[in-house]
Amino acid sequence: MTYVASYCRVSTDKEDQANSFAAQQRYFTQYISAHPQWQLYAVYADQGITGTSARKRPQFQNMIRDAQEGKFQLILTKEVSRFSRNLLDTIAYTRTLKALGVSVVFLTDGINTQDPDAELRLSIMASIAQEESRKISARVKWGQARQMEKGVVFGRSMLGYDVTGGKVVVNPAGAKLVQRIFHMYGVEQLGTTQIARILQQEGILTRSGNPYWSPGTIVKILKNEKYVGDLVQKKSYTPDYLTHQKKANHGDEPLISIANHHTPIISRELWEHVQKELKLRSKMSQGGHSVCHALSGKIRCGACGSAFVARQKRSSNGRISLRWGCSKAVRFGSSPAHDEGCSIGRLLRDDDAKHMVCQALTALDLDREALLAELTSYLGEDAEYPSQTKLEGESAHLRQKKEAVMDAYFSGHITVQEMQEMKARYQRELDFVHAQLQQNLPATRHVRVQKATQTASSILYGKMESEVFFKTLVEQITVFPDRHLELELCGLPQIFHFRDEIG
Repeated sequence: MTYVASYCRVSTDKEDQANSFAAQQRYFTQYISAHPQWQLYAVYADQGITGTSARKRPQFQNMIRDAQEGKFQLILTKEVSRFSRNLLDTIAYTRTLKALGVSVVFLTDGINTQDPDAELRLSIMASIAQEESRKISARVKWGQARQMEKGVVFGRSMLGYDVTGGKVVVNPAGAKLVQRIFHMYGVEQLGTTQIARILQQEGILTRSGNPYWSPGTIVKILKNEKYVGDLVQKKSYTPDYLTHQKKANHGDEPLISIANHHTPIISRELWEHVQKELKLRSKMSQGGHSVCHALSGKIRCGACGSAFVARQKRSSNGRISLRWGCSKAVRFGSSPAHDEGCSIGRLLRDDDAKHMVCQALTALDLDREALLAELTSYLGEDAEYPSQTKLEGESAHLRQKKEAVMDAYFSGHITVQEMQEMKARYQRELDFVHAQLQQNLPATRHVRVQKATQTASSILYGKMESEVFFKTLVEQITVFPDRHLELELCGLPQIFHFRDEIG
């Protein structure tokens, strides 16, 4: 008795193709039952899947695995193009099956892989099938390009827009969030990391429902020209019709661009400003300087509630100073006649703001000497770090593991790749343990404790000048029109009041 399998495939799930799919299954079942010496093992069928890559067809792969296990001796398929449109796949798989003692019969093409001239005829038919796939791919790409030129959108829905039937429609809730992100970056001068952190802290979800916002997500939003009403398509393309793998289009194929294609969410003025700001900040970060200042997003206007933004000013001697001003006043002016402006008319020097923070720290009623003594004692303890004996024991144990790996390899219990991976892992663990051993040396421990104590002393006595220090400690500074300022520090309920600190 010969056990027989059959394979059939249709490339789309349209109704007429689905009928053909069912018809193929019935045909193979009836065909096999007409041969008394044949016994049907299984009908393998992939529906709505391309034939240019066998790896993407799960039923095809199941059939190959079953053949390797000797579950059948013959495969029936309608024609070469149903088996595969990829010439290399066709030849490779039929050779593999033949070596396993499994024949493949292509009924329409009249080819049996056991025949002497089967591979020659198969190569010719497979070449024809592959060329047909190339032509179909070219026609599809040409048709899509013509549709894109007419303004049909092939992309997916995004934050602020729903894409339905090839058209872009504004999503009101998402549009408000997009406008807020652009305003925070372009007007309030917040960085992408700060924006991501604010949205995450507020529990706002991304378009896909993810509670985590990354700086990269914010950058993608800020660079998406759809938000200003423009449409640019073919940013990626498929260079190989056989693999179907997409590739970023860096001038390999022409982009298809349409200006003012749909309703914008962001004004053209704000869009252009944000694009310039992105380039500026990118250049500054490449040069090793961060454009995000320590007090960015922490200074508010007491008149209108808007964030203060940073502006640099160069004096006659070439010295650059940083000043903070109300974003509404900066953008729209201070004229009362302008509804969107702000008349606060006050600026805050960056060094004055930091001086206020230091003054507030010195004004706190603290037993600084006791705090420093407690901190020094805590840093000098071994509780936070493993003991020297324990670390040396871990090091010896890891070295024994490395030796055991080599024994296992030479005994033939593990492969060379497994040996190399295990050795690399144990070596990384050893390096970490050795680094801890170095940190636990008495001299190193003493230096670390001394530096930490000096830093703590600078903080407690208001002499710290680190940007990270100000960014971490300051909760908010509020600037009022009457030259009055309020300072709030993180974790403290007390509000500090200052006057005549603004220009």
